[in-house]
Amino acid sequence: ESIRHLAPILLGKDPLLRELIWHEIRPRVFPLPPQSLAAIDIALWDLAGKAADLPLYQLLGGARDRIPAYASTPLFEDVDSYLQNAEEFIAAGFKAIKFHTWCIPELDLELARAVRKQYPGDEIEFMLDAENNYDRDGALRVARELEAMRFTWFEAPLHDSDLDGYIELSSRVAIPIIPSGNWFQDLHAFAAAIQAKAWGRARTDVAMMGGISQTNKAIALSEAAGIKCEIMSWGYSLVSAANLHLMLAHNNCSYFEQSVPCEPYEYGMKDVIRAQSDGYAYAPTGPGLGLEVDWEAMDSATIHSFVIE
Repeated sequence: ESIRHLAPILLGKDPLLRELIWHEIRPRVFPLPPQSLAAIDIALWDLAGKAADLPLYQLLGGARDRIPAYASTPLFEDVDSYLQNAEEFIAAGFKAIKFHTWCIPELDLELARAVRKQYPGDEIEFMLDAENNYDRDGALRVARELEAMRFTWFEAPLHDSDLDGYIELSSRVAIPIIPSGNWFQDLHAFAAAIQAKAWGRARTDVAMMGGISQTNKAIALSEAAGIKCEIMSWGYSLVSAANLHLMLAHNNCSYFEQSVPCEPYEYGMKDVIRAQSDGYAYAPTGPGLGLEVDWEAMDSATIHSFVIE
């Protein structure tokens, strides 16, 4: 519904003038869902890549052509299910796993302890995502124990808006504390949080920040502040591809986030992004986003369409 009102602004515009178009469609009087802005901006970058006959990561700077991937789990019923699935992810080549959990400190710590007991070495890295659900006391207790268990980062222990809580938590533990990123939808708020030293690492993605153009700037802001920017890439193939290209354009992102199991997120695509048996996600080689859409499948799933004239 937001795009319905934004699309007329695009008519007659040069699609290579992305900053001009962003200025025209940006929210002013009322907020707009960042995903609607992102859909337009990603499409413009895809066109730019096709016009230049280059994959986007090269057009954006091209720091590398592969990045380690982590398996980003769904919520499982019990600890044993997590351990069984972790074994399968590791057998598939993943060298890192992020657990989406029950978001209850004691239960989440029970899982973390079991995981570390099963994998006591440093061959596999682990992260835990609490989805903005803890209070400050619970966050500190879990952070300290995850730090002792050598987890790579602790994600979204508090609501993103609790900057004071993040500042305090980050100052009291060494494990990197990162936000969910879902509530930072503009560069000004993102930059202010970095300046306040709220996080050990930043986090955002193209859908939440309103597109490739703005997210590219957010990564640069993080790099200038001397911290990593751990980009989300959870979700369907096209938005995952947009995030992957951004990660490959820079050197301060650690991992590609692979939603597992993969199949539910690959509908409507002839090409998909999957971590390989060496644990890396590789750059698409085609121009633009580099993935081919199965338009027959997309058309068969379409429930509404509109034309702007």
